[in-house]
Amino acid sequence: MKRVLAGVVLAVFSLLAHALQPYVTADKVAGGDLKAVMAAAERKLTAEGFAVIGQHLPAGLPQHGVIVVTEPGFSAALLQIGGSAVVGLPIRVGVKADGTVSYLNLEYWQRAFLRQDYAKAEAAVKATTAKLQKALGAGKAFGGDVKVENLPTYRYMAGMERFADKTELKTYGNFDEAVKTIRDNLVKNVAKTAKVYEIVNVEKKLAVFGVATNDAENGEGWWAKKIGSDHIAALPWEIFVVDNKAYALFGRYRTALAWPELGMFQFMGISSHPDSTAEMMTKVAGGTYSAPGN
Repeated sequence: MKRVLAGVVLAVFSLLAHALQPYVTADKVAGGDLKAVMAAAERKLTAEGFAVIGQHLPAGLPQHGVIVVTEPGFSAALLQIGGSAVVGLPIRVGVKADGTVSYLNLEYWQRAFLRQDYAKAEAAVKATTAKLQKALGAGKAFGGDVKVENLPTYRYMAGMERFADKTELKTYGNFDEAVKTIRDNLVKNVAKTAKVYEIVNVEKKLAVFGVATNDAENGEGWWAKKIGSDHIAALPWEIFVVDNKAYALFGRYRTALAWPELGMFQFMGISSHPDSTAEMMTKVAGGTYSAPGN
C-alpha cells in the first residue's frame, strides 16, 4: 500500500511539475529569399490539410515572416466552445530567411486561452499538433517554461493582467457593424496598421483579425526585435469580436505569454508598448482610447 501511495504522489508531483514552452522548432527549409522560404513552408502545411489564411512580413524585421493557417477539426472544436476561444483559432508559423522554421506549441497557448474549457478541445489540440509535427517536424520546444497548472491563470507578476482581463475596445449595434468597422479601418491603415488575416463566423457571431502594427516608433518591428525576434510566431497581434463587442488582450499579458522568460529590465525597456499597442487596437476598432489613469 505504501508503494502504491508513493507512486500516486510521484505521479501527481510529476504532473504539477510539468512545464510547457510556447514554440516548437521545426525542420529547416532551404534558405534564401524570404518569400521563397515561406512558400516552401506553406507547401508542407497545405499538403497536410492546413489552409493558409495570411502572410505577415513585419515592418522592421526584414528577415522574418509569419504564415497563418487554420485546420478544420481544430477550428470546429474552438468554435464549439465559442466566446473568447475565437482568439486561439489562427495557428502561426514563424520563418526566417535562413530557412529556420518554428510554430506555436498549441497545448501551451490553448491551455492559456481556453482555461477551464481546455479539456473540451484537448483531442483536437493533440490531433492538430500531430499534423503540425508531420508537416514541419517536431524539434525542441523553446521560449521559456511555464508550469501547466499556471497557464489558465497566467500573468507575468502580481498586479498584472490575466487572460480574463481582456480589453473591451468598443461596443457596436450588432456583429455585422463590428466586422465592417474593423475591416474598413484595416483597409484604411488606421494607426499605421494593416490586416494580416481574418476569420469570421457569422452563425456564431465570432471573428478574429490579425493586425500588423507598422508604426516605426511603436510597432512590432521596434519592440519585438528588442526582446527577441526568435519568437516571431508570436506575431501578429489580434482583435477579436464576440457578438457586438470588440476586444484585445492586454499587452502585458499577451507579450508575457509569448515571451515568458522575459527579464524585468527587458520588459521595462518596452514599457510603452502595451499602451501604444492598445491605442492602435482601439483606433482600428473605431473606439476612443483612454490612457491608463485617465
